[in-house]
Amino acid sequence: MQAAVTVTPTQIPDLLLGLATVRPVFLWGAPGIGKSSLVRKFAESLGLECVSLLGTQLAPEDLIGVPQIRDGRSVFCPPEAIARDEPYCLFLDELNAATPDVQKAFYSLILDRRIGNYELPEGSIVIGAGNRATDNALARPIASALVNRLTHVHLRASATDWLVWAGENGVHPWVVDYLAERPDHLWSQPPKTEEPFSTPRSWHMLSDALHSFGPALDEETLTIVAHGTLTPAHAVSFCGYAKIVRHTYGIEAIIKGDASWPRRTEDRDLLYYLAEAFRGRLVKELPAQREHASAAVRETSYRAKSLLVQLAEISVEVAQTVIAEDVDGNPVLPAWFLVEAARDMPRLVEARS
Repeated sequence: MQAAVTVTPTQIPDLLLGLATVRPVFLWGAPGIGKSSLVRKFAESLGLECVSLLGTQLAPEDLIGVPQIRDGRSVFCPPEAIARDEPYCLFLDELNAATPDVQKAFYSLILDRRIGNYELPEGSIVIGAGNRATDNALARPIASALVNRLTHVHLRASATDWLVWAGENGVHPWVVDYLAERPDHLWSQPPKTEEPFSTPRSWHMLSDALHSFGPALDEETLTIVAHGTLTPAHAVSFCGYAKIVRHTYGIEAIIKGDASWPRRTEDRDLLYYLAEAFRGRLVKELPAQREHASAAVRETSYRAKSLLVQLAEISVEVAQTVIAEDVDGNPVLPAWFLVEAARDMPRLVEARS
């Protein structure tokens, strides 16, 4: 299902309070962005126990129950996890990943709030959740009759929301500080191949690993852990950031001339990270029109071209990332600066083309 309108995690509690208390709700979102934890936290806020049923691990009989003979008639007895006396939150996780037969078994719970003769206690709420087919996750179509009986809410990852949560929940400071600088790295589109990719959950996993290893964590182990949890490009960038934290390197020092670009082959990840930070700095400080540049900004542009030359001497490929276009092929840096760069560094521009 495609999202026409998306919401952030901080919007979810109020939406569920108004929706889930009167009708079943389906929460859509990419893997690892916190759907399950948001539902559990919402149930807790209402004082309700959250009972999770994982659609991919159920068979129809797990919901319908087993028959018993009572007074010469068969009666289906629903499972203990569902048949409760007190109101609760029934969370149908990965509902759209369940087989069609299991989805059918859920119908009566979702539509009629009952299984056989058992009816959910007054005050209970039903919430489903699942990934989208576009996330390269296991997802099956939901019948239109069921789609039409659910209120659909589409969740998106929010770096602002996650950083607030991370600060309150002991997430490792390297992770918090890095994502404060690179909020666009919080989440990436799930790849079509089997490889790690960045999500709020994977950053939390990395944080747990950093806490576990502690100060004794060496660069090789950090590289293994980062590449085992994050999108490859994000892992390289994070490892570069970690080196800055541990050592004296920093883009401020390089711009001021107090430090130079790292030249060691083993510091290539650091070089990429510094190049990205340098690019971000230029995007922020250089005006769109040269005539609007103050004397201080013109001095910055001169220094930037000098640093680009130095960077290209170490790696043309890394220097190219500074002046590269965005994913849509549009220039990121001002045209006047790119023209001057082309004049002063033809080798760099040739590599770009």
